[in-house]
Amino acid sequence: MLAGNHATWEFEPDAVLIRFERGIRAPKLFQVLRERRIPHEALASVTLAPGKRGTVVLHAVPRTGADPLMEAADGQLKEGCDPYRLVLPAERETLAEYYADELRARLGQERSEVAERFLVKVPEPPLQFKAYDGKASFDGRNVSFRWFWTGASSAKWKAGDQSFAVSDLSGVEWRSPDVLDGCLRLLRRGGESRPAQADQDPAAVVFGLGYGPVHESLPFAAAVLQAVRNQDGAVPVPVPVAAGRRDPADIADRIRHLGELHQAGLVTDEEFAAKKAELLAEL
Repeated sequence: MLAGNHATWEFEPDAVLIRFERGIRAPKLFQVLRERRIPHEALASVTLAPGKRGTVVLHAVPRTGADPLMEAADGQLKEGCDPYRLVLPAERETLAEYYADELRARLGQERSEVAERFLVKVPEPPLQFKAYDGKASFDGRNVSFRWFWTGASSAKWKAGDQSFAVSDLSGVEWRSPDVLDGCLRLLRRGGESRPAQADQDPAAVVFGLGYGPVHESLPFAAAVLQAVRNQDGAVPVPVPVAAGRRDPADIADRIRHLGELHQAGLVTDEEFAAKKAELLAEL
């Protein structure tokens, strides 16, 4: 187990369980996510690099198409809100390097390929948030927009409140509220034409200062995206598959490294015994 800034990573035989802090200093997105289980097959790579002010950063990079949250974010998350980054004190670098090596050894050959289905769960509906021009709600089957008279355009008032069945959608476009033209736009099947501006599109809500914050609108977008993919017959979370047997020499090296960490006081007696038993079971 590795405890870092705002999160703790627990290493299971087939996944990484990330538990996020809910303290006042933790990013609000982490507080909403609470806990995420990342199967090894959802990861593309693992890196360990120096961080700022005497820290190191363990970064697990998800495969393209594996996590609906990161697919919806599309690279727009700030580093401090990236749920795949664990910031640790520099003195824990040796232990972090050990776990990084362990995790890399468990990545499958498909890690460089685009995932055919979502492998990581997102917050489940019902979900809702307030945008600048309306309230967005998702009950698992339908996305609804109820317009606010103080923010909605005349085009949206003319169209009236909207409800969209997941089965009629092909995807979701999320533009962070941290940018000037932030919005959440539903993409409908059939290639229907849509207004260029989100404030004129009845299938979109626009964000503004204090409206549609990342920690509310991004999980919402990810949940809708996952529901849309499930309509196409995708399976959101796979059945765990037992890993194949490992090279005995590799196991011996890892036990030796584990023993060094134990002697240095970086691993407790219980952690040493449990991890050693886990490694021996792979022979």
